[in-house]
Amino acid sequence: MNEFELIAQLTRTLPFNASVIAGAGDDCAVLKAIEPGRLLLLKTDAIVEGIHFTKECQPEQIGHKALGRCLSDIAAMAGSPLAALITLALPQDFDPEFIQRIYAGMSQLAQQHAVAIVGGETTTNPERMLISVCLLGDVAADKCILRSGAKSGDAIFVTGELGGSLAGKHLEFEPRLAEAQWLAGHFAIHSMIDISDGLAGDLRHLLQAGVVGAELMASAIPISKTARTQGRAKGKPPLLGALSDGEDFELLFTVAGRDAVPLLDGWKKQFPTLRLSCIGRITSTPGLKLRDKTGIRTLEAHGYVHFA
Repeated sequence: MNEFELIAQLTRTLPFNASVIAGAGDDCAVLKAIEPGRLLLLKTDAIVEGIHFTKECQPEQIGHKALGRCLSDIAAMAGSPLAALITLALPQDFDPEFIQRIYAGMSQLAQQHAVAIVGGETTTNPERMLISVCLLGDVAADKCILRSGAKSGDAIFVTGELGGSLAGKHLEFEPRLAEAQWLAGHFAIHSMIDISDGLAGDLRHLLQAGVVGAELMASAIPISKTARTQGRAKGKPPLLGALSDGEDFELLFTVAGRDAVPLLDGWKKQFPTLRLSCIGRITSTPGLKLRDKTGIRTLEAHGYVHFA
């Protein structure tokens, strides 16, 4: 199957939405202009065979992850996704059916969140597959949440459970778009990020952006059952897995301390099946500290870092 035959098959059933004037098949996709009072969000992300997935993974899950990573970043800004462009870099001996199933996984997630897939690019890449997604979204100008707003005294919250994602969650996670939009619509969220590189690493991004520090409570960090099981089997402390494994794609955010209890109460009513945990507080003293039964110490754990 050559490039143009592959493109014809992959684009035949791509999801559209009301913003699309012209999708795949022209020199550019054409979308309606964003309405006044809203901001554009642009995100690109790539997954690489052998790093983010293997050939043994289900292709639908690979597609889900490729698009889901960008959707999770749009969620971290409390935004709404609109349209995606997909770049496929494939080895010469690619399996067309495998690629079609990857697209089926992307399309299913796209339809779930009303995202149009409007085109992209295909190219040759020796030895391994690469999938790059460029996602366009928007957000109300007064609801956009950045990393840089954390304030001393803020409560630190995280959704879901953390650690052990390589056992399967990294391919099956649900981007927290609805949850982020609800948060932005009901509370003054000061800062937010999605956890892709591990709690310890991504929290440091918030601290650096806000020029503040933090103190975490070890007993409050929501450790997944998988991280606990893997920790016992490998001799790795489960807490370390929750802090550093990464690819959880949960929301990490801060809010004024006075809003912590009302937020928790409202969350339980709105999202009764999704855990929300208050794991610490923002401090005026720089650095990341961990409080456990032995006292307070500097947290040395970090998340995943490419090229490190």
